[in-house]
Amino acid sequence: MPTLHQWLRSAPFTLSMSAGFFSFFAHCGMVSLLEEEGLFPVQITGASAGALVGACWAAGCSSAVLKERLFSLTREDFWDPGLGLGLLRGERFRDVLRELCDDALLEDGRFPVGLSVTDMRSWSPHVLRSGRLAEAVSASCAVPLLFQPVRIGRRYFLDGGLKDRHGLAGVASGERVFYHHIASRSPWRRKGSAALALPARDNLVSLTIHGLPRSGPSRLESGRAAFEQARSAMRLALEEEIEGNRVEV
Repeated sequence: MPTLHQWLRSAPFTLSMSAGFFSFFAHCGMVSLLEEEGLFPVQITGASAGALVGACWAAGCSSAVLKERLFSLTREDFWDPGLGLGLLRGERFRDVLRELCDDALLEDGRFPVGLSVTDMRSWSPHVLRSGRLAEAVSASCAVPLLFQPVRIGRRYFLDGGLKDRHGLAGVASGERVFYHHIASRSPWRRKGSAALALPARDNLVSLTIHGLPRSGPSRLESGRAAFEQARSAMRLALEEEIEGNRVEV
């Protein structure tokens, strides 16, 4: 069996990253190794935390710049309570994204992107491929009750992980996919939920990094530890042989 590094080198691949509360730290740590090794995808898809890292990286924000901003992040940077269907208005969060990515458009990135969101009216997954990055990412990260829904055009959207936790709605059938899976430890997930399982599809290789610290608005220091752990684990994972279309470290 090939190693993960050999598999990634052998042919073009789409990078897909799952949702996971504040797991953008871990996604960024993993991406930093891809960047260091020159293993760039031809497309990126993702939901919630995966959408944040994927969209910023596609827009030209290096993993080093993204790491620096994430490590300097404080609760005050995104904490803006206001009246609405959620505690936080999300404007401060969007301001961070605009500053980080120069108010970029999704369609102008170096890689095509497909960001999963949840359409409030139809309660179904929807994929954003164009428009303002800040609005699209904040919609994909709009955790119910924490963030207010995001209006894009005439529609309102919530967290993409609600209906597409794996962030694969933007992937066409048969595409060759490298998928970074954040194992959910949410108390709201039912045992046996399909969102907890690894996706099963042709031409997909998944990576799961076990034991990542869980971060959150009041535990941002745990996110910094998750970045370092994910980066170190990815270095090991690249040399692991793929077994059953998966690598676990």
